[in-house]
Amino acid sequence: MATKPTPEYSENSIRVLKGLEPVKQRPGMYTRTDNPMHVIQEVLDNAADEALAGHGKKIKTIVHDDGSITVEDDGRGIPFGMHPTEHAPVIELVFTQLHAGGKFDKGKGGAYSFSGGLHGVGVSVTNALALRLEATTYREGQVARLVFAGGDVIEPLLVRLAADGERKSGTTVRVWPDGKYFESLTWPLAHLEHLLRSKAVLMPGVSVTLVQEKTKETQTWVFKGGLRDYLTQTLTADPVIPLFEGEGFADAHHDSFAEGEGAAWCVAFTEDGQPMRESYVNLIPTSAGGTHEAGLRDGLFTAVKSFVELHSLLPKGVKLLPDDVFARASYVLSTKVLDPQFQGQIKERLNSRDAVRLVSGYVRPALELWLNQNVEYGKKLAEIAIKAAQSRQKAGQKVEKRKGSGVAVLPGK
Repeated sequence: MATKPTPEYSENSIRVLKGLEPVKQRPGMYTRTDNPMHVIQEVLDNAADEALAGHGKKIKTIVHDDGSITVEDDGRGIPFGMHPTEHAPVIELVFTQLHAGGKFDKGKGGAYSFSGGLHGVGVSVTNALALRLEATTYREGQVARLVFAGGDVIEPLLVRLAADGERKSGTTVRVWPDGKYFESLTWPLAHLEHLLRSKAVLMPGVSVTLVQEKTKETQTWVFKGGLRDYLTQTLTADPVIPLFEGEGFADAHHDSFAEGEGAAWCVAFTEDGQPMRESYVNLIPTSAGGTHEAGLRDGLFTAVKSFVELHSLLPKGVKLLPDDVFARASYVLSTKVLDPQFQGQIKERLNSRDAVRLVSGYVRPALELWLNQNVEYGKKLAEIAIKAAQSRQKAGQKVEKRKGSGVAVLPGK
């Protein structure tokens, strides 16, 4: 049977997607589509970036009865003046252009030295997939408001003087997600609570509030103890040695990394229970891990291996592998990377190659020092790792025996 000829393929067949059209055509390339959690996370990340840059102390999230969500911060407020080359209000560009935002300016004196990647992409994706989005910015004694529908401006920028007693700085964004882009419009409240709580943990002294209109419940998190308090509260089993906590950040004279790049961590080793592991890059949760977690793993393993060799603790015939040390580790890792490279737009996995060396370079010497200052704890940790190695090797030997114990079948005559 002859194949049916395809329609004519000519210059007219080529379609150029402009503005936010690519997001609407292929939303799954830009965000998760099971629910709208990730698009509101982009707004939350922007609020957190203001706090990370030292310009905000409060973040408030309101889950409204009508299914919309509001995120408020007391940062500097998005600029609303005319852009010098694009000839449009800056706040409009931030929400309507895929590659517009202050996070691209990484130079000294830029608006954001550290942020969660290319957020000029993030909030414009939020806008593209919203039935309605209201953005209000408070800045320099003025209030500017802009309203969008499906990513398009429906109420142009309106600027007025701030009233007496009104906020002087900050940004408020209210989003109504569009159901045609998501499998469900139900907000995963447990996930949202966890995300907001973790933001508070990673920004000691910053107040993070969640208001649920339906239940009239208000929760506020402010952590002074940071990573240690958070990990201790989350563990499902008692640590066998004290928690290993530390941080390291590059100074202005570092040979390999930019000033401020580095990591803070808290690690617990347990013999029972499910390990608890969370990692972040510039406050962005990286649920799929990445190179910064690989750096933590490498640093822990190298330090423990060095300690074991120094004290001649390794039995004959036993070889330590990274998983032998890492298998019982629970941790919270917060990394700062100047220009993070993520896998895909949803930023769940860090791909920046230098992050392995960055994190490992601070973790390894800190743990080596700690182990040698606390030799008994070091020996206990070594014992756990060696037991894991012995169990692994025994399991491997059993597999080899099973492979070699099959009954040979004689060939037929």
